[in-house]
Amino acid sequence: MRAEYDFSKGKRGAVIPGKTRISIFIDNAILAEFRARAEKAGTGYQTMMNEALRTYLSRAGQPVTEEVLRHVLREEMPEYFGGSSGGAGRRASRRGPRAGKSAGPRK
Repeated sequence: MRAEYDFSKGKRGAVIPGKTRISIFIDNAILAEFRARAEKAGTGYQTMMNEALRTYLSRAGQPVTEEVLRHVLREEMPEYFGGSSGGAGRRASRRGPRAGKSAGPRK
C-alpha cells in the first residue's frame, strides 16, 4: 500500500449521463419478482424496472382507442356486474322485458 494517494482527479460515485441516482421504497414482493426475472433474463433488475416504467409511460399518455376501450370493458364489466361473464340473463333483466313480451299491467 502506498503512503499517499492522489485523489485530485477523483469523482464521487458513478456518473452515468442521462441517469439520476434516487432512493425509493419498493414492495418486497415487487423487488423480489424483478430480481428473479432479471436473473433469468441475464440483465440487471434496475434496468428491467426502468424498461417497465418506460413502457408504462409510453402507453399511459396515448389516447383511448376503440380497441383499448373494448379491452377494458371486457375486463372490468364482468367484475362490475358481480360475475365472471356478465351473462345475458342479467342484462335482459336490467333492460326490462324483451320486445314482444308483456310485462303485465302497469300500476
